[in-house]
Amino acid sequence: MKEQLESIRHSALEAIAATRTGAELEALRVKYLGKKGELTAVLKQMGKLSPEERPVMGQMANDVRAALEQAIEAQSAVLAEKAMAARLEAETVDVTVPGKPVEVGRKHPMYTVLDEIKDIFIGMGFEILEGPEIEQSDYNFTKLNTPDDHPAREWSDTFYLTEDSASLLRTQTSPMQIRAMETYGVPIRMISPGRVYRKDEVDATHSPMFHQIEGLVVDKGITMADLKGTLNAVIRRIYGERTVTRFRPHHFPFTEPSCEMDIQCHKCGGKGCPTCKGEGWIEVLGAGMVHPKVLRNCGVDPEVYSGFAFGFGLERLAMGQFKISDLRLIFENDVRFLKQF
Repeated sequence: MKEQLESIRHSALEAIAATRTGAELEALRVKYLGKKGELTAVLKQMGKLSPEERPVMGQMANDVRAALEQAIEAQSAVLAEKAMAARLEAETVDVTVPGKPVEVGRKHPMYTVLDEIKDIFIGMGFEILEGPEIEQSDYNFTKLNTPDDHPAREWSDTFYLTEDSASLLRTQTSPMQIRAMETYGVPIRMISPGRVYRKDEVDATHSPMFHQIEGLVVDKGITMADLKGTLNAVIRRIYGERTVTRFRPHHFPFTEPSCEMDIQCHKCGGKGCPTCKGEGWIEVLGAGMVHPKVLRNCGVDPEVYSGFAFGFGLERLAMGQFKISDLRLIFENDVRFLKQF
């Protein structure tokens, strides 16, 4: 038995010293000191010894166990120190190495134009009001004097949300004009920017979702001259004093008389190109004097008050401001495109 204990001590100490991982060390502990380990198996033979040999062999077995436990503990500390050193080396940060540059985002060109327009109108005494994108047809059409048989109310043109056509994705931000007059009364000067939705085919100048800025002025003595002067002042603040504009007669159910305002094509200078569809002009807004029925629908006496309303297409303004030839570029979020602004 003495030879067995010496053999266990010698082989175990060598194996423990040669371990490289904590898992290897734990496996050796189980092999030699576990319930079914080699040292335990030797101790089970103590019953075969004489009474005089038992104390001697028992003491020797305890010495072997103590030596192995001490060696395992010491090797465990060595392995832990090596693991920490390896981790520190792997996680070392070289503070002299240049850091990765942080890319700073840019404001979208459309919102650059929107903020500029807001500043212009605020400087002219207008308020900024926002309304719901899911609108009632009563506000989107009826109170704006749009007849039931108007093409804009067809399901082929509008995104309705209910079978009775009572709720829809707003086709314009004009409903906010009605809400503003009902809520705040007159006189009033306001604009309402926001997303609107129509079933348009996507092309260089159209999208089923786009942004609009509707404006309204109602007060005593407002005339068509005020409308033209205001819109020309805004357009020339945006595009420059030499911007060429024109007003064309048009029809809108909520204004009378009505007009559309065009700017000379920024791409071709009025000669005709794909951007302006060969016309030399790009429509930027519709406008007109507020229809008396619309005023009455909001509880305003048209014999005392008059006003004008207008609606900008924000994307088209951005196209003119930044010389963008295709509206689709604004929505595609191509980083190569956006980095230019």
